[in-house]
Amino acid sequence: MFRRQHPIGPYVIDFYCAAARLAVEIDGWGHAAGDRPERDERRDAWLREQGIRTLRIPAVEVMQRCDEAVERVVQAARAAIEG
Repeated sequence: MFRRQHPIGPYVIDFYCAAARLAVEIDGWGHAAGDRPERDERRDAWLREQGIRTLRIPAVEVMQRCDEAVERVVQAARAAIEG
């Protein structure tokens, strides 16, 4: 089960699956601007330290190829759960 806007430590994750320890972030164009890439990397590193993998999907992919984006999330969650 995925939770939307789930708080973990100092962060709020777009979507989180506790069973898979998987954070899914949907990144809009702003994630490529300014210091945002570095902030995202620090966030992902902190989550990794907590044993949580981050899957980042560009928002444009979700909008243009939603089924494929969902399939990527499902595959990542299954792989994490099945080990």
